[in-house]
Amino acid sequence: MSRHAVTVQSRGAIDDRAVIGYDAPMRTYFLQAFRRKAEECPEIWLGMRFDEFPTLSSLIEAARSKDCAVVGLSGRSIRDMVAEASAPPTRSLAERARLTLR
Repeated sequence: MSRHAVTVQSRGAIDDRAVIGYDAPMRTYFLQAFRRKAEECPEIWLGMRFDEFPTLSSLIEAARSKDCAVVGLSGRSIRDMVAEASAPPTRSLAERARLTLR
């Protein structure tokens, strides 16, 4: 799983410690932003289901639909995530053990 630091802006709020990446076992891109306290879940957490965001653009569009803009995503981060996402998919351990809800 890749994790890259980005900034997310939403209605006057800015999270400069947001995380974007690709989760290969889940086959989805993800975004986590606006964590209130270290032990709390992020306010924005996209990409928690299998195959939810198969492309980076679908994830960015989902963030936009929540009035969030992803800022500062470097070309290198994009290339790294796209390369990871283009690897042949494999079924996760949970899928092989039939422990997933599909």
